[in-house]
Amino acid sequence: MKLLGFKFNKINIEKFTNEAKELKINTNIDISEINKIQTEVFKTNEELLGIKFNYTINYEPNFAKLEFSGNLLISVDSKVNKEVLKKWKDKQIPDDFRIPLFNLIMRKSSIKALEFEEEMDLPYHIPMPTLRNPENQKKD
Repeated sequence: MKLLGFKFNKINIEKFTNEAKELKINTNIDISEINKIQTEVFKTNEELLGIKFNYTINYEPNFAKLEFSGNLLISVDSKVNKEVLKKWKDKQIPDDFRIPLFNLIMRKSSIKALEFEEEMDLPYHIPMPTLRNPENQKKD
């Protein structure tokens, strides 16, 4: 799978309150469309798939919500293309395709989400790297 294009169509961020008590942060990815794309713009031996997605980060209970909707264009070999489109008729996605697809969506969306979480003074939805003083670490 090769990423050829990624864009957001909608970004919505709401902070409902300033009281952050016992927050639970949940993320969700929903794929709303997978289509075969016919184009002469991209010259490739692989086939193209257009995918519409929604990525949501919910801060519960009723603290904040981030919503991202967008499209991506990927190239895949014809075997993968046939398998994905066949399964998609039943609104299913093969695991060997779904996992890298979701990782791609999460990686691109999380970078944007971190920026907005900083601006809106929200806790980060993923742990940030931190440095520790080696003198304070336990020795084995």
